[in-house]
Order: sequence, then C-alpha cells, then structure tokens
Amino acid sequence: MPTALIVGAGIGGLAAGVVLRRAGWDVRIFERASSSRELGFALALAPNALAALRELGVAEPVIRDGFMTRTFEVRRGDGTVLKRIEFAAGQVHSLVALRPVVHGSLLDAVGADVLVLDSPAAGYDVTKDGVTLRLADGRGIEGAVLVGADGVGSAVRRQLHPAEPEPRRGGFHAIRGVTHGAVDRLGDVSAAVYLGDGIEAGLARADSSAVYWYMSLLDADVGIDAANPRAVLERALRSLDRQFASIALAARPEDLRLDRLLQRDPLDMWGDGPVTLLGDAAHPVLPYTAQGAALALEDAVALGLVLKPGADPVPALRLYEQVRSKRTRRVVRLGPRIGAMTTTRSRTRTILRNLGIRLLPGVLLSASLNLHARDPHRLLR
Repeated sequence: MPTALIVGAGIGGLAAGVVLRRAGWDVRIFERASSSRELGFALALAPNALAALRELGVAEPVIRDGFMTRTFEVRRGDGTVLKRIEFAAGQVHSLVALRPVVHGSLLDAVGADVLVLDSPAAGYDVTKDGVTLRLADGRGIEGAVLVGADGVGSAVRRQLHPAEPEPRRGGFHAIRGVTHGAVDRLGDVSAAVYLGDGIEAGLARADSSAVYWYMSLLDADVGIDAANPRAVLERALRSLDRQFASIALAARPEDLRLDRLLQRDPLDMWGDGPVTLLGDAAHPVLPYTAQGAALALEDAVALGLVLKPGADPVPALRLYEQVRSKRTRRVVRLGPRIGAMTTTRSRTRTILRNLGIRLLPGVLLSASLNLHARDPHRLLR
C-alpha cells in the first residue's frame, strides 16, 4: 500500500487524508501543533463546500450541527437596511458552522490514528522511490507522495519555490469571534453584513445558540493595538450599529482573535515530482470571497480523483494542479477587489457600492451562489 504524507492537519489536510485513505493509500498527517484543535471559530460554507463535504461523506453532521442561512440583510454601518434577501425553499444558499464541527467531522472520518502531532516539517528530499519528509526533530519519513497543506506560510511551498517572496500584507486586518448564547439578539435574520466607513462587519447564526461575527479593518486603523484585539474591537465598534456591538462585546476573550490578512500571487506551477500543494498553501484567498475552506475541500476531492488505485502519482499530481489552478486563480484575484469595495473610506466607492446593492435584485445573489455550485471536477471524473 503506497504512503501519502500530508503536512498540516487543518481542514484541507484532513479532507485530503479522508479521500486518499478511501482510495487505498496509507495516510500520515503531520501537524506542527501539539493539539489537533483547529484555530478559528466558524465557517461560511457555500454550496460548493457542502457538495465537497457530501463527497467526503461528512456533510450530515455538519448540516445537523450548523445553521442554514435563510434570511440575509446588507446594512449600513449604523444598521440601516440596504437590502434584505429571503432564501426560498429549494434556492441555493450557504450554511454557517462552527469550525470544531467541520474539523471534528473530518477528523472522525480520517481517524485520529493517522495524525502525528508536534511534528513541524523542515523540508523534503525527492528519492527514486518517491519522497522523504524531513521533520524539525531530525526524523525522516518516506512516502510515495507529499502534500503540503500547511497554510499561507507553507514550508513545503517555500522549498518548491525558493525564489518566491514571502506573503505580503493585504492592507487589512480581521477580528473574528464567536459569542455563545446570543442568537436572540439577531432578531429575525440568519445573517447580516454591515458596511461602514472603512469597516466591513458581519454576523451569522452558527448553531442553536452561537453567533459568529467578524470585522474587516484597514491596517492603518489597527495601529499600535495589534497585540490587543479587545482594544481594537472596542475602538472600531464606536461607529457601528449597537446590535452588532452588543453581540461582539459579549464574546469571551478566548473567543476572539485579530489577524493581519496576507496575500500571495497565484503560482504558474504548484508542485514538482511527487510533491504538490493544497488549500492556502497553494492559493491563499482573502476571506471576502468566503471560499477559503471550500476551495481546500474541493482540492481534496480532486486529489482523491486523480490518485486513484494504480495511477502514476507524478502525472496525476500535474493533472490535479492544472485543473485546480485554473479554478482557484480567479478566486485569489477576486478577494482584494471585494475588500477594496467593502472596507473603504473612498466616498465614490461607497456611493457606487451602496447604490449597486440597492438596485441589484436579491435573486441574483442566489444565482451567483449557483456559479460555485457547479461540479468543479468534471474534467477529472
């Protein structure tokens, strides 16, 4: 049985483990952290993410424990409603779920026995039989293929592309959190987005009691408080609707975090020989697209399709990269454009954005979600 080595036990790495184990591979997943707990709070899962979870066989627990978005509003920063959308039964829409639900479902599916914790990757060596993963503690692990699913600062990507610059600042910070026991404060909406002066904020019901929320801020507005998420949050909330503020301020300190958003340009080629990339290691996207987890899940499904029993791994990986890079490249480039419209102080952009939201029929939002719902793996089946 050939061995697949995966670096990173996030959502993409675990999903790759699920499909490769199902395809007959012996899977080992190496995680730098000492715990398998996934950082982060919740995920907005678009239709393509749900479709990938179904192919992985883990959609049922995620749908059961998450919350399907039924009513959505776009509001000004002060709470004035610009657009209200009711998703009718049968329309395509998204689901919001806490990260531990998604991550835990994937972990259950792949099996905890494949995880090797507290094992950061130091690099790899291509051999005549495949690849040897070098760990920071000096161990060498042999396998037939290596999948770098180790995030935007990927060690595997660094070795594959040594001349590539480090991830650059995207111009934005994000505060993200979850507030438990706050569903009653949402009123009659499942989710809402606030577009203020230099701020985009959003909240969404994530289960029976929890509300996931986030704020996008310009780097300049974070300033010297970057190490103090609560201080940044309190200052930013002064200009936002009281409903949002009451929910965000009720979060426990351990249930919020502040991150600088980073960007990388799309790669012309992801991998080489028996080595490839997956998820944010291959195509980090800004969160404005709501596609980061979805694309990683799609990558995993695609990897399982090409690395079927008897397949020659090297050409299979190049086919995977060819198909996936074409799809992900568009989303990577879309993120900064969306951020420039939603998190801006430009008077012209704000006027055009708000006018467009008012005039755009709500049914077109469901139609746009349908674009992501199309099968992205047609060429691989």
